[in-house]
Amino acid sequence: MNLNKAIILGRVTADPQLRTTPGGQSVTSMGVATNRTWTDKNGQKQEEVEFHNVVLWGKQAEIASNFLRKGSLVLIEGRLQTRSWTDKDGQTRRTTEIVAEHIELGPKPEGKTEKPQAQPSTEEPAGDEAFPAWPGEEKIKTEDIPF
Repeated sequence: MNLNKAIILGRVTADPQLRTTPGGQSVTSMGVATNRTWTDKNGQKQEEVEFHNVVLWGKQAEIASNFLRKGSLVLIEGRLQTRSWTDKDGQTRRTTEIVAEHIELGPKPEGKTEKPQAQPSTEEPAGDEAFPAWPGEEKIKTEDIPF
């Protein structure tokens, strides 16, 4: 049996942009940066940053586009995929990306959102109704959340 699994926890490098394929499928591509730190043999702290291309499809693409912003913390679980194409100059190009199969959103960054903070509600949601929405947005239904 073979296994192709990638798990990263990092920060989004730019606001994700939602697109739609000609067939009507939602897709979002975004960058995620991860880092590692270590102390070298001279006792100096070192840091290395890796940048990952991530592709999300369907409902996860829509969720990423709606809730993730540059700097957001996100956990991505998926598979590596390499694809190639010929550019306008006739050169063959290749890229390796993580095709997300599962995402988990990190905490909402304080003061880094364009959306207003929701006011606490005095009403308690009943059962499986819906989570509260941001002012001016529709409510999120529990069946729409992929995790």
